[in-house]
Amino acid sequence: MKKYLSLMKLRVVELLLVTTVPALFLASNGMPDLAITIWSLLGGTLAAGGANAFNMVIESKSDQLMKRTSNRPIATGEISKTSGLVFATFICILSLLIFFYFTTFLAAALTAGAIIFYVLGYTLALKTRTSQNIVWGGIAGCMPALIGQAAVTNTLTLTSWLFFLLIFFWTPPHFWALAVRYKDDYSAAAIPMLPSVAPMKTVIKQMWFHSSLMVVISILVITSAKLSLWVLLASLFLIIGWKIQLMKLTKAPSEVNAGKLFQASIIFLSIYSFLLVIGVLLK
Repeated sequence: MKKYLSLMKLRVVELLLVTTVPALFLASNGMPDLAITIWSLLGGTLAAGGANAFNMVIESKSDQLMKRTSNRPIATGEISKTSGLVFATFICILSLLIFFYFTTFLAAALTAGAIIFYVLGYTLALKTRTSQNIVWGGIAGCMPALIGQAAVTNTLTLTSWLFFLLIFFWTPPHFWALAVRYKDDYSAAAIPMLPSVAPMKTVIKQMWFHSSLMVVISILVITSAKLSLWVLLASLFLIIGWKIQLMKLTKAPSEVNAGKLFQASIIFLSIYSFLLVIGVLLK
């Protein structure tokens, strides 16, 4: 069972749950219903885990070529592709049933769209064809911002779309910072991740572009949700921390500084999400 759970990439799923929680609070304008929260988090975990499992089935050959992924259970043959497909299909269907029966139809539909886009749009269509793969492929990872809103209200709001955009612009610099470390792996597997096919100056320039838009959107989320001024000020401190680390990478491009930026991006999104939750509760 442990091997099958590894197909779900639960450490990656954690970040999706981090953004689902504030989406639920924002949608409820306070404490969300406990049952909806539990079912949304469970359904989201299964949906993201199932999409990741499909990804491992599809990329089993390229996983064998990359040191970072060569020990994945389908790449090593510990789990067959057929078994992986059955597992991925089962938990994806289960996730959709959970959203449909225990939350709303719109939440279930958005979840289905996220799974399909990640598997067909990102994994099959974009990942091996463009260096901007993670920019557009990252849309699937933004969906919890909409799904959380839909699970509560069965509608989408301006705030939920802004939160979606925040994650959209956060994703590329976050992922590229990690990809700097593994650019040789991506080259070996013929995956044109930006750090493996472009000069570091280009990568950093695009990081600045996306993260700058993320800063603007992060402020708009707070103002749209009508949260207190202290939430905005605390967020600005987080933004400064992010920019300081990006500046260090700009001045001294290295795997070490890229790794620190990757960690800084996780810290930013986690604390920012926490601030949204507290901000909603203290309105």
